[in-house]
This record gives sequence, structure tokens and C-alpha cells, in this order.
Amino acid sequence: MPALEFFLFAATLLGIAVFHRHALRIALGGLTVVMLYKFAVTGFPPGPGLAGLVQHLAHEWVMLANLFGLITGFALLANHFHHSALPELLPAVLPNDWKGAFVLLVLAFVLSSFLDNIAAALIGGTMASAVFRAKLHIGYLAAIVAASNAGGSGSVVGDTTTTMMWIDGISPLAVLDAYVAAAVALVVFGIPAALQQQRYSPIVKDAPRRLRLDLVRLWVVAAVLIAAIGTNVVVNTRWPAHAGAFPFIGAAVWLALLLTASLRRPDFTLLPSAARSSVFLLSLVLTASLMPVHELPAASWQSTVALGFVSAVFDNIPLTALALQQGGYDWGMLAYAVGFGGSMIWFGSSAGVALCGVFPEGRSVFAWLRAGWHVAVAYVVGVAAFMWLVGWHPS
Repeated sequence: MPALEFFLFAATLLGIAVFHRHALRIALGGLTVVMLYKFAVTGFPPGPGLAGLVQHLAHEWVMLANLFGLITGFALLANHFHHSALPELLPAVLPNDWKGAFVLLVLAFVLSSFLDNIAAALIGGTMASAVFRAKLHIGYLAAIVAASNAGGSGSVVGDTTTTMMWIDGISPLAVLDAYVAAAVALVVFGIPAALQQQRYSPIVKDAPRRLRLDLVRLWVVAAVLIAAIGTNVVVNTRWPAHAGAFPFIGAAVWLALLLTASLRRPDFTLLPSAARSSVFLLSLVLTASLMPVHELPAASWQSTVALGFVSAVFDNIPLTALALQQGGYDWGMLAYAVGFGGSMIWFGSSAGVALCGVFPEGRSVFAWLRAGWHVAVAYVVGVAAFMWLVGWHPS
């Protein structure tokens, strides 16, 4: 019989799906109930009682702090990008029909290959908001998240899960195969999503006149992104043993934002909303980490595909950690499955939570599934393309 913790977690997720306007309170309530049950009955993963809770939090705090720093910091970064006026100039270079919407998804995909997928989703959403007069179809929001997650799945600096693989000693080339599935998926979900968006709010045909780029603000955006990417690369190549000891990447983003504040001050009024989105995600991540999951099914392509569907509701970070402990996976296929699979529901990935913090209309699970049906289809087609073109090659 499944442990009671799973039923409590499932009830939390169901509550979020049905009462999405109260998502934060439900997530915090679910976390509190699970922690009280663990405290009183089963104990925490490291041990029983308060000591076990403290040890568990000591193990998880770096990941949680990194996520908090990235979601809040990149929210301010996306606002910098918006006020640089560059998004408003995009209509001058984009096609004037659905192909323009598709090109924007390709840009989010490419950005995520060298940026964190949270940043790619927020920048993609900023560009789309300018191009489509702030009217984004929920299916297109799902596609932006999917493009960001797909683009990060084949890069060790594009997603937390692939970075975890890199820290664990897996070669960056081993996850590169994920792009076979991700590129096919991009076409499968990207075209229907672009058509949805064009019907809902057609792309603007001309850029506003007398628009001037704020080059200083663009320089600030570049500086923050370089700080994030550089820190990720340096820490994981020079000091991999210390990568889990401190939230280096989140701290680097905030340090860069503060150091450049004298040039262009961030809009700190956005912090409360970004912090709420971050706390919501951290509540789900921490609750997932408390589940009594000690091993995964035997590694196979079928179980890997299943993990992709599970990652839509169960955080992919603990799933990836268990897979690394267990071994025997095709790391490219696993990176695609746990990275892209979370796009099927808005709270299934950090990119989705961050984007829906800016576009709260995306927080309805049922509307997301109904309008973003093409993401689930694309996931399955991507798997089929991977198996046909690459095949299952466990390491």
C-alpha cells in the first residue's frame, strides 16, 4: 500500500489544479501537513524528529536558495529586457503571420541552450508580450515553457537536471542526444501553438516609430546573463566538489543585478510577485523531497518515458538525483524526458512557474492541458524520433 505521504502530496496537487487561484496557500498547507506527519509518525529521510528535519533542510537548502535567487533575479532581468525597447523592435524583423510566432519559440529554444530555462522562458514571454500586444494564448504560454525546457534539455548549462548530471561526472556530450527529440518536439508543438496565437492576437506588423534602444539596459542584461553562465561553468569545472555547498548561481545573478543598479535600477516592486511564485515552487520541491521514494524502476526506455510524465507533477530534481544514484540510463533520453516532460502542466517545471507568475491566466491546469495539448503529443513524438534515430544507449 502506498505511504500516506503520497496521498497527501496527491491531494495537494489536486487542490492546486482545482483551486489554482489559491495555489500558494494550498502548496504551503500541503507542505505543512506532510512535515507534521513526518515529524509525528515516520520521520524524515535523514532521521526522526527535529534533528532529522534540520538535517534534511541542510541537505536541500542550496537547491532551494538557488531556485529562489534565479526566479526572483530573472524576473527583474526580464523587466530590464522589456524596458530596453528591443522586444518592441522585433516586429520589424519577424514574419507577419504565424511563422513570426514560431520564430519566437525557436529563439526561446536557442536561448535556453546556454541560459537557464527560467531566464529563457521569462525573456521569451517578454518578447511575445511586446509582439502580441500582451495578449498571449494559454496554448502559446505552454509552448514558450516547452521551448525553454526543450532547449535546455541537451545542454549542461540549460537546466538544473542536466547540470546535476554534469556535476556527477557525466560528459556534456552524453546529454547532447536530447536535442534529437527536443528539435522534433519543437516543430510538433511549435506550429500548432503559433497558429493558436496568430488567431488569438495577430502579430503586430510594424515596430513603433521613434523607438530608441536603451543600450545601457541591454548591457546590464548581458552582464547578468554572463555572470550566471560564467559562474555555472566555473563552479562545475573548477570546483565540482563544492557545487552543492553554496547557491553560487543564484547569488551571482543577484550580485550582478546589484552591482549594475547604479546604471539601471531594477524594478524592485516586482519582487513580491516573483517571491510568491518562487515560494510556491519551493513548497512543491520540498514536499517532493520528503516523499519516501528510495529507488526508481529498473532503467529502460519505457521507464524513462514514464518519468517524463511523472515529472509533470513530481519535481524532476529528486527524480534525477535518484536516477544518478541508480545508474544504467541513457542520459540523453533521461535529460529530454525529465526536462521536457514538466512542460505538460504549468507547475511541472520552474520555467512554467516563473512564466505564470507574470501571466497568471496560465495557472489553470485544465486550461493548460486543453489549450496546450500539443505539448504532450510533442513529448511522445520526440521520444519516438529519439528511439528511431538514436536508440536506447544506456551508460
